[in-house]
Amino acid sequence: MHILEYAPTVQGFLILHDIEFDERENSALLAIISLGSNLGNSKEILWQVMVRLQQLSDVPLLKSSFWQTEPVDCPAGSPAFVNAVVGLSPRSGETPESLFTELQRLETVFGRQRKKVLNEPRPLDLDLIAFGHETRNSAELILPHPRAHQRRFVLQPLSEIAPDLILPGQSKTVAELLAALPSSEQVEWLVG
Repeated sequence: MHILEYAPTVQGFLILHDIEFDERENSALLAIISLGSNLGNSKEILWQVMVRLQQLSDVPLLKSSFWQTEPVDCPAGSPAFVNAVVGLSPRSGETPESLFTELQRLETVFGRQRKKVLNEPRPLDLDLIAFGHETRNSAELILPHPRAHQRRFVLQPLSEIAPDLILPGQSKTVAELLAALPSSEQVEWLVG
């Protein structure tokens, strides 16, 4: 399978990395994280978070471009989100739980406060979508993310970097899930 890393340009996308990905050997080493923000300078926040996430990866991050998405299941009047997805190769000894804890710490560093209202606007939302083939079902962490395969704001950017990836528990590739998505969510690619 190929995993691609794109960089936005005025003319479209520039492929930064085209990695031949051996799913049998390496997918257990790939953690998928969805990034979102709808408070503050969302694009700048996501750029800064990607820099921090790079410190958690043994190899360069796979990064999607940014997408503006409409809020899903959010309070009325919530601003649009800026979303992206990254793939990272977790450091030696990293577990889904330790990475999840680090993601929550980053959310706090960037000003997120724990929920007062379900899906309220927030400067940063980080979701651990998958951690290789690992599965979890605890009060703190469910892996793979239970709704990722139904969310255009996850699948659209994920299809840029890993269109052939099959998420744990799914039988279709990310590209196939995206193509079959019945959702009417609106997404718009953001330049730069």
